[in-house]
Amino acid sequence: MKKEVFYGKGMGKLKEEDEDLYQAIVALNDAVWNGKALDYKTQKLIAIGIAASNADSRATEKQIMSAKKELGVTRDEVIDVLKVVLLTSGMQPFNKALQIANKVFEE
Repeated sequence: MKKEVFYGKGMGKLKEEDEDLYQAIVALNDAVWNGKALDYKTQKLIAIGIAASNADSRATEKQIMSAKKELGVTRDEVIDVLKVVLLTSGMQPFNKALQIANKVFEE
């Protein structure tokens, strides 16, 4: 299950300034990553695909890094996801995400 880790730059300050809103976001996070029908690993692979399809380099890298660290997701699994990105979103998002995946799995 997803741990309380937020990559948004403003979340630390929000936690200090508006604890109620921060806790609401934590509750939403818990509700989304609950794994009722899909396990967390599958959800994480979907998140990688969405970030990659949006050509969001930072989000793609964070999703791949956390999937590798938390769930032991392999490069081959990420490449399978990126093949779907290629088909649905095109070469540019695919290529950008592939470069990120190569970098993450070289570490």
